[in-house]
Amino acid sequence: MTLERKKLFVERGIGIAVLVFVLVAPQLVSGFWMDAILSQSFILGIGAASLVFLSAYGGMISLAQAGLMGIAGYALGNMVTERVEGGDTKGLLLGWDPTVSVVAAILLTVGIGILFGAVASRSFGIYFLMLTLTYSVIAFLFVSQVTQVGGFSPIGGIDRYTPGFMGDVVNDRERLYYVALAVALVVYAAIRYLVRTPFGIALEGIRDEPTRMASLGYNVTLHRTLAFGIGSLIAALSGVLFAWWSGQLSPSDIGLQATIQLLVIAVIGGLTRIEGAWLGAFAYIWISNEVTNKIPEGGLWLIGGSFNTVIGLAFLAIVIASPDGLMGIWDRIWSGMRGRRGTGEPAVAGGSAGSQA
Repeated sequence: MTLERKKLFVERGIGIAVLVFVLVAPQLVSGFWMDAILSQSFILGIGAASLVFLSAYGGMISLAQAGLMGIAGYALGNMVTERVEGGDTKGLLLGWDPTVSVVAAILLTVGIGILFGAVASRSFGIYFLMLTLTYSVIAFLFVSQVTQVGGFSPIGGIDRYTPGFMGDVVNDRERLYYVALAVALVVYAAIRYLVRTPFGIALEGIRDEPTRMASLGYNVTLHRTLAFGIGSLIAALSGVLFAWWSGQLSPSDIGLQATIQLLVIAVIGGLTRIEGAWLGAFAYIWISNEVTNKIPEGGLWLIGGSFNTVIGLAFLAIVIASPDGLMGIWDRIWSGMRGRRGTGEPAVAGGSAGSQA
C-alpha cells in the first residue's frame, strides 16, 4: 500500500469514527456540551465552509460570509415573528409561515450574494478582500440603522417560529443538534461532489491561471460569480440555523467582530481543506469555552484575562506552526513520512486544495 493510499485509508477511518461519535454524542455528553459546543460547531462550521470553499477552490478569500449569514438570519426573523400583545419584538413582524420564510430568506440571501459576486468577481487579491469586507459593513449598517428591520435592539423569539420538521427547538435542543449535523454533512458532501464536476475543475483552473482559462474560452467572471452564489447559499443555511440556535439576532452578530471570528475559524482549521472549517469551529468554540470558564477573575499572569488575548495567542501559535492551520499540520506529518521514506518526492508543508478534491 502506497503512502498516499494509507493516508486516505487513515483519514476515512478517522472520519467514520468522528461520524459515529457525533451521531451518539447526545447520549454521551452533557446537554451543555451538545448544544453550546457541538451544535454551535456544526453551525459556525457551515459558515466557515462557505469561506473555505471560495478560498480553496476559487482563490477568493471572502469577508462577506458573516454578513450573508446575518442577512439570512435577519430576513428569517423579520418574516416569521409576529406582534405579541404587550411585547416589544423588533422587526417587520410579518408573521409568515415558517417554512415559506426559511425558503424566502435563503433565496433572498443567495440573490444578494450573486449580486455581490457579480460586482466583486472582476477583482482579485486585496481588492476582492476589501470589496467583500465592504459588503459586511453595509449589511451591519443596514440592520443597525434601519429601525424597521431591527435597529440596535435584537430581534427575539425567532426560535419559537420553526417549520414542523424542526419541532420545538426551545425545549428540544437535541432535534436542533441533529438538524445542524445533517445540514453540515450535506454541505460537506455537496462541496466534495461539486469540486469534481466540470464546473469545479474549471473553477480551480481559474483560481490558478485566470488569464489562461479566459484565453481557453471560459467565462472567468461568470464562474467566480456563480461560485460566490454557492458560497452565499451555504452561508444562508448557517445563518438560518444560527438564528434558531441563538433565538435572537442583534447587529453584533453581523458586524466586524463576527466577520473576524469566522475568518479566524477558517484559518485555524485550514483554508486549503474543507474539513478544516468544522475542525476550526470546534477548536475555536472549545478554546472560547475553556477561557471563559477557567480563567481566574484576576486574569492570567502577564497576559491578563481577556478572551481575545488568549484566542489571539492560540491563533498565532497555530499559524506559526502551520500556515495551513490544523489540517496543514496533519498534511505536514504525512509529507514528512514521505520524505523519510526517500521516495524522491519533495516534502511540502501542506496539501494543495486541488489535491484534496
